[in-house]
Amino acid sequence: MDLGLAGKRALVTGGTRGIGRAIAGHLAAEGCAVGICARGAAAIGPTLDALAAAGAAATTGAAVDVRDRAKLEAWVGEAAEALGGVDILIVNVSGFGVTGDDAGWRDAFEVDMLASFHTVTAARPWLEASGAGAIVAISSIAAIEFFGGARPYNALKAALITYVSNLANELAPLGVRANSVSPGTIYFEGGVWHDRERNAPEAYAQALASNPTGRMGTPEEVAKATVFLASPAASFITGTNLIV
Repeated sequence: MDLGLAGKRALVTGGTRGIGRAIAGHLAAEGCAVGICARGAAAIGPTLDALAAAGAAATTGAAVDVRDRAKLEAWVGEAAEALGGVDILIVNVSGFGVTGDDAGWRDAFEVDMLASFHTVTAARPWLEASGAGAIVAISSIAAIEFFGGARPYNALKAALITYVSNLANELAPLGVRANSVSPGTIYFEGGVWHDRERNAPEAYAQALASNPTGRMGTPEEVAKATVFLASPAASFITGTNLIV
């Protein structure tokens, strides 16, 4: 299937590792121009080199803490200018809020929800100008199933799905689609489940056993679904939450 992505311009937050890195890589392989941001500056350069080698039409990247609205908005504008516009926005950041105190709830709200809103707001004029804009926000299966109890992460990822669903209706007349993807347990080196495999083996084993397939997923499996939703091949899909 031709996804129709060649020459499209995409921005990916949290684009240097895990799911975000896999998404950026698949967008590059489809011939997109790709802009990324991440908190750590050290990984930006190597990631851009890898994206260029994978086939990206152009690349740009910067170190950004999405909690800093001014820097986040500046990055969106600078990346859009560098790429000549924005057709695709992938919102992929999380505070992984698991503590039930005020700090945990505040962190989850600021990163998972408020920063997502700020990213979309900053990119919206570019997406509307695209004529075929697409937003995909990465949520979590924890937003819709029992997973670890009443945690900030679960609640704010659920809020993100609701936000995107309503955003889809608001943006549809403007030619912009909005969807979310909810990954299940996704395993990669350096990720949450790799850490739990080493440091909380009972929790890891319980999560693994809960998968009917008998395994955890990979970032690439989430990325392929996400890239499809962001592509013109999914041009009549909006307001959905895809579970991977």
